[in-house]
Amino acid sequence: MEKQLLETGEIVSTHGIHGEVKILPWADAPDFLLQFKTLYLNGKPYEVEASRVHKTCVLAKLRGVDTPEKATLLRGQTVSVDREGLTLPEGTVFIADLIGCRVLDDDGAEIGRIKDVLTMPSSDVYVIEGEKRYMIPSVKEFVREINVAEGFVRVHLIEGMATDEN
Repeated sequence: MEKQLLETGEIVSTHGIHGEVKILPWADAPDFLLQFKTLYLNGKPYEVEASRVHKTCVLAKLRGVDTPEKATLLRGQTVSVDREGLTLPEGTVFIADLIGCRVLDDDGAEIGRIKDVLTMPSSDVYVIEGEKRYMIPSVKEFVREINVAEGFVRVHLIEGMATDEN
């Protein structure tokens, strides 16, 4: 389920008089975005002239965006990065790669697909939709295997994980 461009944040406002944009990152830490020399807005590449962390956001100066008015036009757009050259720590995956993965139970039966991943204080929670809807914490006790290349996640179900919703 790997996508070449990964959605990593949203432009939420402008900053200053030189056309900087304020990006709310969707990564574990805002400094993740500082490593990129190119950001993509709706698939269009923008060269990053400068970027820095400001509180919980990233301020970025994009080539060709030189005024607050030009920056304002970018507000609300999703920021993506190219996955080429990115490496993740062992055992971690991008949330975007999990969305749409098949979810298998201990017996190998498909129970649904990952619809969403909720980021909670103690752990992420996978929202699985199939015949039933499941909420499964992303911890070793319940998530047995993640295989993005094959497009599946194997889980151990216990009572209470299935919700009444569908």
